[in-house]
Amino acid sequence: MLGITDLKTGVSFEHEGQPWLVISYQHSKLGRGGAVLKTKVRNLITGAVLDKTFKGSDKFEPVRLERKKTQYLYKDPSGYVFMDEKSFEQFNLSASQAGDASNYIKEGETVELAYYKDRPININISIKVKLKVTEAAEANKGNTATAATKSVKLETGHTVTVPLFIKKGDFLIIDTRTGDYVERAK
Repeated sequence: MLGITDLKTGVSFEHEGQPWLVISYQHSKLGRGGAVLKTKVRNLITGAVLDKTFKGSDKFEPVRLERKKTQYLYKDPSGYVFMDEKSFEQFNLSASQAGDASNYIKEGETVELAYYKDRPININISIKVKLKVTEAAEANKGNTATAATKSVKLETGHTVTVPLFIKKGDFLIIDTRTGDYVERAK
């Protein structure tokens, strides 16, 4: 069983018969009252993000997630299409199930999916990914008191803010937890 002190960012747990993932948390203790944990959690089946508050006495079952290697094929109106690399079975994940991870996966790439009760529910990607810049505006030099930035489009279609020296064709390292530019890849 998990207590509220075990619920940290990235921990999966079962609550009210549903699997949840902790996105962020804040632990607080109020004077004479008991400890409370304010969390932002994502339902791993529906993709819904909720703010939940738990008391110090609350207990949770850890979620057993099975992980399988799959190949991301393409995106269509019904969602993201994947193929199991062993059975060659194809299946979809909705946009809400894919979450922010969909901004960092490329067609044909092998990714790891989390399964809950033999059902795919979530994409597991590494913390940092390498992506190519497909669209970048020219840098406009001028009087800047702070670090100047611009927006560029990556090969996955995601837009990220980067320094002015980044140009089309560059490879960038992106932090998938925050969506921020980390560095130019070599």
